[in-house]
Amino acid sequence: MGGERVKMQGSMPLEHEARISELLVGAVDPHVHSGPSIAPRALDHLELARELSEAGFSAVVTKDHDYSGVMCATMIAHHHPDLTTRVFSGIALNNVVGGLNPYGVEHTAAMGGKIVWLPTLAAENHLSWQATSGWSHPASTSRIRAATAVRLWDDDGKMLPELHDILDVCAATGLALASGHVHVSETKKIFAEARKRGVERLIFTHPEDIVGASMEDTREIADMGAMVEHSLAFFLEGSKFRNHTTEQLGEYIELVGPERTILCSDLGQVGTLTPLQGFRRAVSDCLSLGYDDAAVRAMVSGNAAQVIGLDS
Repeated sequence: MGGERVKMQGSMPLEHEARISELLVGAVDPHVHSGPSIAPRALDHLELARELSEAGFSAVVTKDHDYSGVMCATMIAHHHPDLTTRVFSGIALNNVVGGLNPYGVEHTAAMGGKIVWLPTLAAENHLSWQATSGWSHPASTSRIRAATAVRLWDDDGKMLPELHDILDVCAATGLALASGHVHVSETKKIFAEARKRGVERLIFTHPEDIVGASMEDTREIADMGAMVEHSLAFFLEGSKFRNHTTEQLGEYIELVGPERTILCSDLGQVGTLTPLQGFRRAVSDCLSLGYDDAAVRAMVSGNAAQVIGLDS
């Protein structure tokens, strides 16, 4: 495999390990940072597909902040038909792809992409957060010029026509729209407009960090029909990005219920848990929180499969 990894500490009873393995058969990770990337990654898309195929995952959606990975996904499917985990990708609307670029979104959809993320590293909210957080995002790099904010609104506070166009592409193609790193107040407005324009698949990206969301905000967005996606990297013991507890993960799940919760790894960086390690630990944590097998399967497979259209 590629880069540095973290060793899992301690051991679990064999029957518990077996139950975790069984619950991960058919799992979907809709937000994972494998490489190649300008940022350091512990494994590439092909290595990830091999590892997850061995574990029985149904699908994975690779996410890079700077490019659409649909070409990589297509090549893996063509040259490695033995791999049982289907590899998909999407596009994040940051500077490198031209920001609000309807052409790029259409191309991603035409090549089998599954998700379009609103700006992440180039979101105005992200840049404000990073300036005050005292923490540099792991995908930030000095190898290219610093990000500049991708505008979503005109000087009068109205949604830019390019964003309307992108919402229409999502509605027409079935692409899921994920909120990325825009502020929760912007997410509410964009998701409301997306619903008006016929977008059926909405993902609220990690309300627990960066986007400024309260519990009330999170429930409100779920009530709009969005799936609430939690990044396991922020909750798991052994993750270098951990800033929340297992108990807090349980509070988020209870807020909207397992039926509207997606657990994604948001892993793949060097020096931390691998995506598979993250999922195994997350399943163990969910079982310790008292969730039954049906609830766990919904959060690690069924809900993500539905929102990216694998069940259609």
